[in-house]
Amino acid sequence: MTQTVQLPIAVDTDLYVGGKHVSASDAGRFDVLDPSTGQPLASVADGTVEDALAAVAAAHEAGPRWAAVPPRERAEILRAAFDAMNAKAEALAELISLENGKALRDARGEVAYAAEFFRWYSEEAVRNLGSVTTSPSGSNQIVVLRQPVGVCVLVTPWNFPAAMATRKIGPALAAGCTVVLKPASDTPLTALAIAQILADAGVPPGVVNVLPARRSGSVVSAMLHDDRVRKISFTGSTEVGRVLLREASDKIVNASMELGGNAPFIVFADADLDAAVDGAMIAKMRNAGEACTAANRFYVESSVAQEFSKQFAERMAVLTVGPGIDPETEVGPLVNTETVDKVDRLVQGATAAGASIVVGGNRPERAGFFYEPTVLVNVAPDSPILGDEIFGPVAPIVTFESEDEAVERANDTPYGLVSYVYTGDLARGLRVGARLESGMVGLNRGLVSDPAAPFGGVKQSGIGREGGHEGMLDYTESKYIALQW
Repeated sequence: MTQTVQLPIAVDTDLYVGGKHVSASDAGRFDVLDPSTGQPLASVADGTVEDALAAVAAAHEAGPRWAAVPPRERAEILRAAFDAMNAKAEALAELISLENGKALRDARGEVAYAAEFFRWYSEEAVRNLGSVTTSPSGSNQIVVLRQPVGVCVLVTPWNFPAAMATRKIGPALAAGCTVVLKPASDTPLTALAIAQILADAGVPPGVVNVLPARRSGSVVSAMLHDDRVRKISFTGSTEVGRVLLREASDKIVNASMELGGNAPFIVFADADLDAAVDGAMIAKMRNAGEACTAANRFYVESSVAQEFSKQFAERMAVLTVGPGIDPETEVGPLVNTETVDKVDRLVQGATAAGASIVVGGNRPERAGFFYEPTVLVNVAPDSPILGDEIFGPVAPIVTFESEDEAVERANDTPYGLVSYVYTGDLARGLRVGARLESGMVGLNRGLVSDPAAPFGGVKQSGIGREGGHEGMLDYTESKYIALQW
């Protein structure tokens, strides 16, 4: 039976398949917890393999009709979804805070960012350009078309439940693809709310399907082994990404992967320290550190390390920790108890290896999944905390002596999503930025995400790009037609 939960925005908590809200085939449900209290917030339908294949069938059936919709019409629907998200921005932000735990101010920023993907791809939908050229030999013309790849499985994480969904749905729909969205089981309510917004904006039944499920592995595997599925786009850990790439290889499914990060934040002695601290607060504490773009390792030139650490710790110490839904909160809870356990384990490991805690370093004695904003100094260059994605409000600081040393340490990781560099020398900034092994670099900026820019990493941080024009091209395939006239 359909259950509508009393939340800031109306959310039907059943599966969304073929334009209808339906129960799971085995009637199973699971609880979504409020991270601020650890208590159930809502009960959501728990999709099965059978439900997943039904969603694929709905997307497959809707595919030809959606691909045939003129680009301008697809664009207008996405624009209407952008307008609707903005109209419901505060309610969506409150919903995100409740199920994810992030501070309301961060949730408001996420909703604005998420909506922009619908606006950007409403503009890109009419710019899916092919090309016509003459063969070098002059024997024929080369016509290249960009066609939709087909049914896409979108797997999104819990840390940005709105933005990661729209960053995938927007370009897929702009290109003419249909989708099955598998949201993280910690945060399915936002995805279901967005599905309703898209339906109200005019997206036809079957074009967007949403499948909450605790049985992620079996559900996604079944879809990847269905011949009707032609693409998977996944955002999440590198460990899970490896598994999905292996699964995708069985049917040669087109794969885009936005995986883990281990972002270095480099501060040179000639940097504006006030600006560097401001940037560090953004790069580290956006979403309480629960972001793949979060600064994970701080490398500070030794001559300014003490002053930087002092100012940074002073800023961290006065942050207000509390329930995300409280407007006064600056740092909300982490998403679940497992995440708190991991963060605490990393901090205790670092201190056992000789690091010193300047501020924080504890779990507050309160209900919910909280951890104090923490700054560590005297961190050994080989400390395990520098090799693992923290995903929490913890900043380990390491000193360096030279530009080459900073670059070497920053690149000493299998990951390469984003790096941050602060320096007063533009030539140095560009030089170091070119040497860093990451898909993105924030030069004297603590925030790089932009719907109009290609987002993605190198090495084990991913394959492909989301955002920008490249983001839509990832949902197309090139078709070459040879002809003469």
